[in-house]
Amino acid sequence: MVAKKRGTGPMSRSDYLFTSESVSEGHPDKVSDRISDAVVDTYLMAEPQARVACETLCTTNRIVLAGEVRGPEHITSQHLEDVVRGAVKDIGYEQAGFHWQKAAVEIHLHAQSVDIAQGVDAAGNKDEGAGDQGLMFGFACDETDVLMPAPIHFSHRILRSLAEARHSGAEPGLGPDSKSQVTLRYENGKPVAATSIVVSTQHDEKLSQEEVREIVRPHVVDVLPAGWMCPEDTFYVNPTGRFVIGGPDGDAGLTGRKIIVDTYGGAAPHGGGAFSGKDPTKVDRSAAYVTRYLAKNVVAAGLATKCQIQVAYAIGVSMPVSVYVDTLGTGEVDEDRLSLILQDMVNLSPRGIREHLALNRPIYARTAAYGHFGREPDADGGFSWEKTDLVPGLKSAFGAN
Repeated sequence: MVAKKRGTGPMSRSDYLFTSESVSEGHPDKVSDRISDAVVDTYLMAEPQARVACETLCTTNRIVLAGEVRGPEHITSQHLEDVVRGAVKDIGYEQAGFHWQKAAVEIHLHAQSVDIAQGVDAAGNKDEGAGDQGLMFGFACDETDVLMPAPIHFSHRILRSLAEARHSGAEPGLGPDSKSQVTLRYENGKPVAATSIVVSTQHDEKLSQEEVREIVRPHVVDVLPAGWMCPEDTFYVNPTGRFVIGGPDGDAGLTGRKIIVDTYGGAAPHGGGAFSGKDPTKVDRSAAYVTRYLAKNVVAAGLATKCQIQVAYAIGVSMPVSVYVDTLGTGEVDEDRLSLILQDMVNLSPRGIREHLALNRPIYARTAAYGHFGREPDADGGFSWEKTDLVPGLKSAFGAN
């Protein structure tokens, strides 16, 4: 049965402009995300079943961790302080107002609540439950080769290119803190060109705005498809004119404040829960990963050109209270049947998700910048939710070639 075609609001228009932004690993909020995820990795490396909910605050030469953990006692505050400093050093902060060696580090992590633990832990005939109530979305579309919306994909790639040049020493005048914003023109529902590009990047005080502009330019041109570069008068680089003071010295950072950057750049709904600092028993993280995985496989199988999936959970309950699959008017198959087949392929309980995607590994610090989605799966299991190994089964189920 062919899925019913239907409109989906403003995004169903065929001709429009759409904008997404990204922020670099050195953005204050991303520094916090990186530290929180480094803490998660530290616990999972020592104990794959550890529980972590770690929030980080960064400001001028001060870093504060708070939250709840359950894991090996040999992970001491001193151990965690070393992890924090290592994360900041890796990002590249050695400036007077934020330095990996000189910043004060406070650790305020305590044991996980027993009330939460009893709802989540498996016991007797009770399977492991969700760590909280909430709803999560996954999305995929055929706008790019990684099946991500084009504006967020190119926003991430511009900043990754700049960061690689900074880390390699090719562009020593750049600082860790940067942001990008890409506006694309869509015709007949497909992106065709950029209408404006904004890049703000921290830089050495000796560099002029024009010099920074010319450093940035090739990193934009090389990332965009040929002929997509925006007009010169809408290519904005450091529009305020100067960006020397950056990172947590210029603006405080907190874990979980860049959830749209982390996901689809506003091209799909978001359930509201952040990912960083949470171990994979938290469905805010694991269910968002598995819905991306399912949606990506649907599009990769050619069953739709767009797919959006929502799941919702109740705290302490193992299976989702709802699963909603929407191909946004682009599907070639019945969505109700597609939903049932997907749920048969992957157990959507917290335990089932973690086991299917092998999430109890120290693979999270690498997700903290440049998006959790649209990345290549790593040999050690990182970004396992980007695999397309369900495609053969989906094609077989629907008789597709």
